[in-house]
This record gives sequence, C-alpha cells and structure tokens, in this order.
Amino acid sequence: MGGILVFGEIGQNGLQSITSELLAAARGLSAGSGDEVTVALLGSGADAASQDAIARGADKVYSVQDPLLEDPQADAQLGAFEAVCIEVKPSVALFGRTPVGRDLGPRLAFRHGVGVAQDCIEMTTDSATGRVVATRPVYGGNALAKVTFPGDGMQVLVVRPKAVEPLGADSSRTGEVVTFNPGLDPSIVRARLVQTVRQESEGVRLEDAVVVVGGGRGIGGAEAFEMLHELARILGGAVGASRAVCDAGWIDHSYQVGLTGKTITPDIYITVGISGASQHMAGCAASKNIVAINRDADANIFKAASFGVVGDWKNVMPSFIETVRELVNS
Repeated sequence: MGGILVFGEIGQNGLQSITSELLAAARGLSAGSGDEVTVALLGSGADAASQDAIARGADKVYSVQDPLLEDPQADAQLGAFEAVCIEVKPSVALFGRTPVGRDLGPRLAFRHGVGVAQDCIEMTTDSATGRVVATRPVYGGNALAKVTFPGDGMQVLVVRPKAVEPLGADSSRTGEVVTFNPGLDPSIVRARLVQTVRQESEGVRLEDAVVVVGGGRGIGGAEAFEMLHELARILGGAVGASRAVCDAGWIDHSYQVGLTGKTITPDIYITVGISGASQHMAGCAASKNIVAINRDADANIFKAASFGVVGDWKNVMPSFIETVRELVNS
C-alpha cells in the first residue's frame, strides 16, 4: 500500500474549495513520506477540473466516468471511489467534512474494516511508524485529541473545511490524468433522487467571506439582523449566527457558525451578542481577528477577541456602523 488518495468534489465552477484544501493537506503529509498524491474526480465535470487539480497539488488525477454518477447519488459515489481505491491501493484516504464526505468516509472505512478519524483539523506523519497522527476536537470542542491508526491498513480521515490553507495554483506543475470507468452496477443504488432544491443567495458565501458579522441570542430578535446585514454590506462581508439564534427561527440555519454549523476563517469576525460557547468557537477559532460586542464583561467571547466592547449592542452598533461607513467611503 502507498500513496494518498483524495476524494475530490466538483461544483458548477470547477473544483470545490474543500478539494484544494485536501490536496494541500495531502501534500503536507507526502512531504515526509514521499507518497504520490492522487485525486479522484467523479462525474461529467471531472475532465475540465483535472488540470486545476494538478495545479493545486495532485500528481495524478482519476477522471471517473459512469452514467450513474450524473446524479449526486451517495451509493454510486461510494462504489466509484471504492473502485479507485482498489486500483490505487492508497495508505491514506482523505475526505472533506461536507455533507458528502462525512457520509462516504465512514462507509468506506467500514467496508475495508478500518477506523476513521472524523473532523480532523491537523495531520502529521509519525516519523517512527509512518502512520498519520490526526488532531481533532473532542468534548464539544473543549479539548483536542491526537489519534492515530494501528496496524498497516488504509487510514481514512475526514477533514474539517477551512482547517488547511489551500496551495496557490501552480500552472507549471505537471501530472497524469487517467480516465477511469468503475463499471458500476445499477443495483448498488438503493436511494432515488426525487428533487433538487436550490437556494438562491446574494453576496459572498459565508465560508469564503473575508469579513463576517455574527449575531447571537443577545441581540434579542430577528429584527436586529437588519443592522447586521447593513454592516456586512458596507464591509463586503457576510452574516453569520449562533446555533441558538438559528434554532429560535430568527435566521435560517444556513447562517449557522459552529461545531454543528459552518467553519469560517475570516480576517475579521465581528460578533454581536454572542457569548462565545465552545461549540460556536469551534467554527470560528481560526478567524484572524475577532471583534466582540457584548454587555456581559465576563462573556467567554472576550477571551478569544482581539478587540472588545462591553456594552448594549443597541447603543454601540449605530455609531459603529456610521464610523465604518465614513472610513469605507473616505
């Protein structure tokens, strides 16, 4: 066994950001072992995205083509990726902690009779054993655990989005592209796609935003998010929220930041009325600067904040927004 195999995800505009992040993680692991980095791209967009995958760090790309892969069916995707695993015989398989990856990773591990490390935020190679050592949050993000894999079987890791900085695209890199037919049997698909619902959104994606303005239960209600949206528009950023706010129905769950929501890595994260519970901090801890506005001086958010204001957001935000508007327009 040898090599690192990445489960690549493709969107309408080519490689998803998680694929670039996984390729960067794979290159980091291969730096110590010299293992080849291979990525499997599934479906009709694979050929177009292959060269971009090589530029982002892949040594070899498997462009996996099968009629069953035209629709996003988990059973077909798992069968196709397993066929690539049989061909490549990797020592490490990397998935992103996305709706697809966190389903397929454990299922692949079960089929091969090996363990899986979920929600990894850091990966290194043990120089003595050559096995991967992964760091992952435990106890709701209150502690970090280091885990590794016994024996010599395949190591399956599911990596948290935004945990690894993607490499810049290097157009001078060269690699091999292999068109691969997994020969899937239609009987393996046990679920049927009934309907695809697309949710339209405006502005920058929360996961990609350089500036995020987040609201918590302390803002008191859904109406307050109008002010947060205004500040985000001025700064060219996005709006986020804590789980308590989303559970209360003040804003859609697609805005949720945290352990059970989205992971963000903005340059500036402005929090309004967010206490800083560990579950929320697990999704924003990699923010370069946190600006906290909270009337509770003992709120946990101030421990992680670069800048903080103790006060009622209703008194702080209007003047704060006007000052930001003047600075942006000057």
